[in-house]
Amino acid sequence: MIKCLAIDDENLALDLLEDNISQVPFLHLVKRCKNAFEAMEVLQSEKIDLIFLDIQMPGITGLQFLQSLQSRPMVIVVSAYKEYALDGYNMDVMDYLVKPVSFERFLKACSKALEYYNLKNNIITKHEDSEGKEFFFVNSDYALIKVVSEEIAYIEGQKDYIQIHMMNGAKPLVTRMSFREIEDKLPAGKFIRTHKSFIVPINKMESVRAGIIVIEKAKIPLSDNYRAEFYETINPSVERV
Repeated sequence: MIKCLAIDDENLALDLLEDNISQVPFLHLVKRCKNAFEAMEVLQSEKIDLIFLDIQMPGITGLQFLQSLQSRPMVIVVSAYKEYALDGYNMDVMDYLVKPVSFERFLKACSKALEYYNLKNNIITKHEDSEGKEFFFVNSDYALIKVVSEEIAYIEGQKDYIQIHMMNGAKPLVTRMSFREIEDKLPAGKFIRTHKSFIVPINKMESVRAGIIVIEKAKIPLSDNYRAEFYETINPSVERV
């Protein structure tokens, strides 16, 4: 069951959303909100999987609300203004519906959300391929991309996004994900945090000198906050340099 939130400043629009949601068997409406502030309160106390969001609202617009979220549920925009569609898709919304919305169009958007929800929840646990290599998927560039754990060179955090740098020198994968979320996907005991913005695979480190870790040609910082745990993990008796 997908737990959802409906946000619109018009009661009639909320009534229609609630009616449509009630006809979709895999949706459960947790609450209807008339503005972004009400929605923020709900998100702090409830796990929400999907948001139906209006764009033009008093105080904080729908797009401003999206930008404020660090951990974002799936979003389907329902708006009378089609000119904001490109902005919405640039923020990775699941779909953009222009009012008035037929139920058939509404159901199509919900089915897209269900497909993504099922795929995402099926890959929360880590998998192994036919060669025994652990892998997981991330959402990057409007697709779910397979990442083989042992091919990761290092992981770099950048505000609301992370970059996964691969050993083969390919273009880094950029995905909206927290460090906690990526750490949950990585094999236990094989990766270590070296800095507030970096995670490295232990077996790929070539050298550590003067607070710098070298992996291939990349130089990753080892900060003071993580130094003690780092050395305790890789070798408790090693001389610290």
